Amino acid sequence: MDRESYQHNIARVTTAASFGFALVQLDVTIVNVALPRIASELHAGVAGLQWVVDAYALAFAVLLLSMGYLGDHLGARRVYLGGMLLFALASVFCGCSGNSTMLIAGRTLQGVGAAAMLPCSLALLSHATAHEHALRARAVGWWTASGAIAIAAGPIIGGLLMSVTSWRSIFFVNVPICALGAWLTWRVPETERKEHNGRFDLRGQALAIAALTGLTMAVIEAKPLGWTHPLVLACVGMALLAAPLFVYVESRCTVPMLPLKFFRAPGFSVAVAYGVIVNLSYYGIVFLLSLYLQQVHGYSALRTGLAYLPLTATFFGVNVFSGWLVGRSGARLPMVLGALIDGAGFALLLLLDAGSPYLLMLPAFALLPCGMGLGVPAMTTTVLGAVDKRVSGTASGVLNAARQAAGAIGVALFGSLAGSSNDMIVRGLHRSAWIALVMLLMAAALAFRGIAVRIGTRQ
Repeated sequence: MDRESYQHNIARVTTAASFGFALVQLDVTIVNVALPRIASELHAGVAGLQWVVDAYALAFAVLLLSMGYLGDHLGARRVYLGGMLLFALASVFCGCSGNSTMLIAGRTLQGVGAAAMLPCSLALLSHATAHEHALRARAVGWWTASGAIAIAAGPIIGGLLMSVTSWRSIFFVNVPICALGAWLTWRVPETERKEHNGRFDLRGQALAIAALTGLTMAVIEAKPLGWTHPLVLACVGMALLAAPLFVYVESRCTVPMLPLKFFRAPGFSVAVAYGVIVNLSYYGIVFLLSLYLQQVHGYSALRTGLAYLPLTATFFGVNVFSGWLVGRSGARLPMVLGALIDGAGFALLLLLDAGSPYLLMLPAFALLPCGMGLGVPAMTTTVLGAVDKRVSGTASGVLNAARQAAGAIGVALFGSLAGSSNDMIVRGLHRSAWIALVMLLMAAALAFRGIAVRIGTRQ
């Protein structure tokens, strides 16, 4: 393959992979603005509405590792296309739902499809760019930018659709996006599959799902039920039992679903820890900022989405720049700078009070996505560069499962620090900002000590 054809193939793969990632991230937030109308039409209570959101998040988080493993063994393109097809069918099912139970079931199926798409999209990028670290970094930058834009644009798109049509449109709009994404993916080559002995590590799969389900369920239910509720305690117990059993089984399995040697690879553990800190702090603070804008300042859901527009614009530009910077200088510099800039954004949140004007919020709203946008592509590139490309799906599954769980924990942790009154929300915002600032300084130190100046590539 000549140079021009090689670069054209990378562009095609990046576009196809970015479609799936944007779709996955869009459905994380677009549903939120439709919840009041869903409650009214389907007669759903608060618990039902919570599970309309959480069913997607739960299925998504607990299956990421397993789907990455399947992509490595069955072919990333095959699993990615299967996930996109399932996501489209589940979206139609959601849009046609006649009651909240049907909608929750459809959202669960959407989460399964999303779990198949996310790690396999990164595996497609890893295989296409396996020979060039700089091109891989740029491709990951564009991939990350697409997801960042989608998650920030979700409330805006949802609000616009809701202003002209039914809540069902937020699900039906996924179908043409999936069709275009599938057409783009069909034109990219299948990935090289990892050889195996004909048997899958079913014990490892089951234990991983049990551990992640227990952890995610405990975090989801802790806020409405409390940490001492029997269901929450049972979920915590399941996670604490399944996690060490999973490590034990994988350490003795001849063909493990998660090779523990990943964590000895240069930079892998540091990058995963960095991702946990960034997701925990960012998603936790976005949850509190939504309370701050809507309850303290009285913003509507659509106005809150518009208030986040600076985050969207900053994410896009910085993600793309980070990919270029990683290709030139390696991952350590953008990861360290990203954590420090993120920390500065959290420090500025300490200046806000119940009467702060929007202009005073803007500097923090610019620095938070700037720091995250610098660090995340570098972190992702580090993970992909640390392992053989034939197991890139599993590696990206580890990273993203850890990040999803951390995001859920961040919402629960920071949410528990805020109350119902305006003063309690502001105090919770300040306490959360202090916690995030300390954690991000730790992330910067980890990246400085544990990330090589330049990451090598594996063939």
